Amino acid sequence: EVAGAGAQGGQGIWDVAVSLQSLRERQATFAKDRKWDPHHTPRNLALAMVGEVGELCECFQWKPDAATTAGLPGWSEADREHLGEEMSDVLLYLVRLADKCDVNLAEAVLKKIDKNAAKYPAHLVNGSSAKYTAYSDKGVGAGEEGGKGKGTA
Repeated sequence: EVAGAGAQGGQGIWDVAVSLQSLRERQATFAKDRKWDPHHTPRNLALAMVGEVGELCECFQWKPDAATTAGLPGWSEADREHLGEEMSDVLLYLVRLADKCDVNLAEAVLKKIDKNAAKYPAHLVNGSSAKYTAYSDKGVGAGEEGGKGKGTA
């Protein structure tokens, strides 16, 4: 979906020419050209991605709450660029991991959005941040995996 980067104005329209498939192909070529493929096991990629998630979180660490709201008020261009680089690292490792695990990430994410829509029906959730099990007594979310919070895998 083409969308602005947020309700606060964001960074404009996302480039629809950049697809998960194009990222997958580019990453595969990048790794092949460097003879890194033997090192790109699912375990290594998952662990590397977790490290990058930590680096992404460091971008927000110790910032005041007001600076971490939508639109990231007060962030410098250098801070935003660094944030984008860390987000990119996470995405690229995720795409590479999906490729090495033979998971169609585009298909999986669409299915997951549909699953979350069923677990969190808008007419019942209505602004609540409760876990999906709070709605299961209404016939929704029953039988779903436990121990995971809203919007997670």
